[in-house]
This record gives sequence, C-alpha cells and structure tokens, in this order.
Amino acid sequence: MIPVQGVNGQKIAVLGLGRSGLATARALAAGGAEPLVWDDSPEARANAEAEGFPAFDLTRHSAFDGISALIVSPGIPHLYPAPNKVIARALELGVPVDNDIGLFFRSYATRDWDGFDQMPKVICVTGSNGKSTTTALIRHICEEAGRPVAMAGNIGRGVLDLDPAEDGSVVVLELSSYQTELARALTPDVAVFTNLSPDHLDRHGGMGGYFAAKRRLFSEGGPDRCVVGVDEMEGCFLANQLATSAVDDRVIRISSGTKLEGFGWSVFARKGFLSEWRKGRQVASIDLRGIAGLPGAHNHQNACAAYAAVRTLGLAPRLIEEAFASFAGLPHRSQLIAERDGVRFVNDSKATNVDSAAKALQAFPRIRWIAGGLGKDGGIEALVPHLGGVSKAYLIGHSARDFALQLGSTEHEICETMERAVERAAAEAEPGEVVLLAPAAASFDQYPNFEKRGDHFAALVSELLSA
Repeated sequence: MIPVQGVNGQKIAVLGLGRSGLATARALAAGGAEPLVWDDSPEARANAEAEGFPAFDLTRHSAFDGISALIVSPGIPHLYPAPNKVIARALELGVPVDNDIGLFFRSYATRDWDGFDQMPKVICVTGSNGKSTTTALIRHICEEAGRPVAMAGNIGRGVLDLDPAEDGSVVVLELSSYQTELARALTPDVAVFTNLSPDHLDRHGGMGGYFAAKRRLFSEGGPDRCVVGVDEMEGCFLANQLATSAVDDRVIRISSGTKLEGFGWSVFARKGFLSEWRKGRQVASIDLRGIAGLPGAHNHQNACAAYAAVRTLGLAPRLIEEAFASFAGLPHRSQLIAERDGVRFVNDSKATNVDSAAKALQAFPRIRWIAGGLGKDGGIEALVPHLGGVSKAYLIGHSARDFALQLGSTEHEICETMERAVERAAAEAEPGEVVLLAPAAASFDQYPNFEKRGDHFAALVSELLSA
C-alpha cells in the first residue's frame, strides 16, 4: 500500500467504492486521514463497511462540511454528459476534486529514496488502443531484465494498492482518459501515447475534449521522456508541441508503417521489422514477424512503444528482443486460443470498436470473422475497406442484422449466439484460415463485459476441439 501523504488529520470524501475506491480509502487511512466513503450501490457500501469504513451519505446538502477534498472513482462523470450530483456539489463549494492517480503521484516518492542507488521510475501509458498490451509488455521486459516491476492503474491493481518503491523499481501504469483528465498531479518519468481514435466522446464532450484529456499526461506532468505514436495527426501535433526541434531526443516518435529517420530518436516498424534510429542512423533492428504474442501491425506499434519506453531505462536491444519472443500476449487481445488442422482460433474480444476491430482484421490474411454485440454509433460501415481477407462473417447479438446490412459483398450468416457462430465458423474453416472473434461492438447485450464474452468463446473452442 502507498500511504497518502499530506492528509494527516483531514476528512477526505471518497465517491465510488470499487477496486480503486476501496484502495483509496485504505491508503488515506494509512496516511492519517479520516475517509468518508459513499457509493450508490448498497452492496458496495456493505463491502466498505466490512473493511471498517462506515458509509457517509455524500448526497446530503451539508455533507461537505469540514471535508478537505473529494476523491472520485474513474467511472463517475464529473463534467460531461452531466456531472454526478455529489461532484457538482463539491465543485460549487470549491472542494478540490481529485482521483487515486493524483494521490499516487503526490505520495509515491518518500525520503527513503535518498538511500537508493538507482531511482525508481514511473512509466505511464495512455491512448485509445493498445494501452494494455503495451503496459503488460513493458512489465514483461522489465521482469526479464531482472528489474523489480509492478503494473497498475487501468489494468491489474489499483495504484494505491502497490507496494512502496524499492531500489531501482519500475511502476508501469495504464491510464485511461477518465484517469488523466481529473488527476491533480501527473509526474511520470516516461509518458507513452499509443494512438487516438474516437471513443468515450460523450464523456469528454467530443473528440477535442477526449484528446485534451490524454494530452494532460504530457502537458501537466513534464515527463523526462515522451514516447508518442505519430500515425494520427493528433500524435504528430502532440510530438510537435513537446519537442523543441526535430532532433530533440526527449521525444521519441513511434510508428507502425512509416519510416521515421529525420528525428533525434525514433522507433518504427515496417514490413515486420522494428528499427531504432538515433541522430540520423539506425542503431538496432528486431524481426517481429515470428513473435506469436505480437501479431499484426497494431501489435507492432505496441512493440515500438514498449521498446522505446524501456530503452529510456537503458535496457539493451538484444535483451528486449529476447523478452519479445517470450511474451505470451494478453487475454482477449489477439490471443491465440488453439490450433487444429491448420486452423487457428484467435480471441480479440477487446476489439469493442471499429478501429480496434480493423487492426485485428489486418493482422491475418484469411479470416472467418465472428462479429456483433451492442453496436456503436455508425455501426461497422468503416470496416468495409478492411474486409478483403474475410472469407465469411458470422454475426451475433443485438446488432447482427444491422451489421449484415453494412457488409457489402462480404458473405455472412446471422448466427445470433456465440455457440452457433463458433460451430459454423469452425465447420467451414479451411487450413490456413483464422477463426477470429473481433466483435466491433460492446458486449452488454449478451455478456457483462468483454472478458466474459472472450472467455465464452475460448470455452466453446476448447469444447469443440476436445470433442
């Protein structure tokens, strides 16, 4: 646990009692504060009370009397489309609103660090797609290099649940736009921006607000090194604003597909090869084509981001290459489930939007595509240019028929259920093809989350292949 600093004797309100909220309450108490906790869910309040944190109704008009700050869980809106009424009241009264990320950054460093030979480092990863894989890959590389490392934030543990730093340790945080937008302190040593595509736009009041939330990690935090994906104009803009010139090597530009030679420091992947360039010359190259845990151009971009981040720690290219080869990938993200008779079964249930589904579709040449669920605005029309490798689509869920109308000439079958889709795709798949779950839709019509959807796909494949 990271005890929160500077709160001794204060009353601090905590809104939202999920994983991060409970961790925040514990860390505040460890720092000498009195946490006053609230959640609209009776079950969540009961869980908190079982840990010794009695519920304090923050919806009462006078609830903020004597309260120094309000700490908010990331899923609770504070501005758009409308602020939660508890947050709105805090804003009206001038009570500072923060989150656990802000508390972490103001509390992680301690006087114990004066005795360390090697300063701890914090690497933060944000962006639209690839955050989790990049974060996990950085952790894996550090583990393989023998560095003490922990992963938290939007993946793994709550940040305040982490153990205190030790000599030379590395913390890797995946941060969503919800987390970067509200944190009052953001001071990573290395900040990574993977890419940007439309998502959570209602929460941020549009694309500009969404980008601005991500940008705060760089503009507010002043990281020593910035790793920026420049395959979209927003990334190009961000890199341009952060660098004093093209040769400023504090900014490491990364790309999947574009050769970046004219910069002080760049890492890019083309035709399956990762290249590192510094001061106008190539200093390292890695063949990514045979790395099973990193298939496709989107994962090659993740590899570039992770490579650049750990190079700032001084890790050698050969060690990084060895770590790439042993990386198994993350569940539900281009995850190879099984292979039989030349047919591979791949679970990319995390592909919940058009952009991430497009990347999955581009990763394999011949595909039996399982798609559908609770479709998002615009459906899958934007995917039509990426369907050249799709032999047939098997459509499930609420949006199956709407998706069918947007597939153009691509052969398809409305299966409605995952059971039917797996059965039909497996029966028709030929050697060399991939049965790919990349839904391009949310899961909430049939599953509580994308993880359960992916687990169901994997279980059905396992059952089918063991029959």
